[in-house]
Amino acid sequence: MTKYKWQASAMVLVSFMLGCNEFMVVGVISDIAKSLEVTVATAGYLVTIFAIVYAISTPLVTLFTNRFNRYKTLMILLVIFLIGNTWSGFATSYWLFLVSRMITATVAGAIESLVILFANDIAPRNKRAMLISWLAAGFSIASVVGVPIGVAISTATSWHVAFHLISILSLITCIVMAFLLPRNLAQTPGGIKDQLVLLTDKRIYLGAVLILFSAAALYAYYTYIRPLLTTGLGFSTTALNWLLFALGIMSIMGNRLSGTVAERSGLKSMPRYYIADIILLLLFPMAMKNPFAGFGLFLILALIISVVNSPIQIHFLDVAEADYPQATLLASSLNAIFFNIGISVGSATAAQILMHKNLSYLGFGGAAFSVLSLIIAIILNKVIARSKLKESAEKHV
Repeated sequence: MTKYKWQASAMVLVSFMLGCNEFMVVGVISDIAKSLEVTVATAGYLVTIFAIVYAISTPLVTLFTNRFNRYKTLMILLVIFLIGNTWSGFATSYWLFLVSRMITATVAGAIESLVILFANDIAPRNKRAMLISWLAAGFSIASVVGVPIGVAISTATSWHVAFHLISILSLITCIVMAFLLPRNLAQTPGGIKDQLVLLTDKRIYLGAVLILFSAAALYAYYTYIRPLLTTGLGFSTTALNWLLFALGIMSIMGNRLSGTVAERSGLKSMPRYYIADIILLLLFPMAMKNPFAGFGLFLILALIISVVNSPIQIHFLDVAEADYPQATLLASSLNAIFFNIGISVGSATAAQILMHKNLSYLGFGGAAFSVLSLIIAIILNKVIARSKLKESAEKHV
């Protein structure tokens, strides 16, 4: 059990490391633009290109690396990540920095998928959901703690130093993972075609659509959280960091809640959370009239709007392990892939709403996606129930 605790801590450290690398650019974008002598708008493309490369490369890398030893694959990807991040720290031109970001984006999603797979295999069955929720919390902790520290370091010295510190963290993580992870994780070999058959299962593609709509519901308003807090609710820019910190803490608690839900009732209880999301998002315009009511609404949403993450991840892994063991690595990557697609859909919807209406109307976009999520969750639960009845009937024949 002591070894498991160290392994679990190391895997959460990987999530924290990936989160710091991904989010750091957003916090120090102005410093990067000034240092590399480009406009802030041009520097902003670093975030866009990272997300595009991440979304495209994650399924490709997971599909092509499935035939290789999990331990060796993860260690190689971690070393590539370390090289890419170290390159970022030493980059002296925009294009060199862009290439380094593309390198880390190419492997980050596959690293996350492999860590989830190790977590699924290493954790005792009754602790699996909670560990996976902590892996998601690693990213939230990075945004709440890691990024502000990076911004402070960048302000005091240079953004290069912030990336050097992530490289030191990455090196420590590589060494720790090398010693703690099992060398021969059980796996079923399979070609690309054998893995892609997973996506034809109704339980899988409905789950993928569910996570897409759930992410879209969140980012239909969260994309503009800063102007919502300042312009919309009237909070000062001085208070902004503390407000974002409070939202980050609620997000971490939401990840823990997600793990608890996955352990107890799983996807069965998700409809009630989507109904709560819909009600809160429909109250959005009214809440925006009062700064404390508005911020209170954001805090509750931060707690419950991403509860689906752990239950759906466990669902993907369970279906793959039972019926498509050759595609478990692909199954572990689906959450990240479709969540990122959902971010794009939600952000684009928010931009369209703001072209015609003001900030108060953003909640309606989120509510629409939550309604779609509710419908998909109900259908998915019925499909899962039918699948279990069919399996039970076949056993008794």
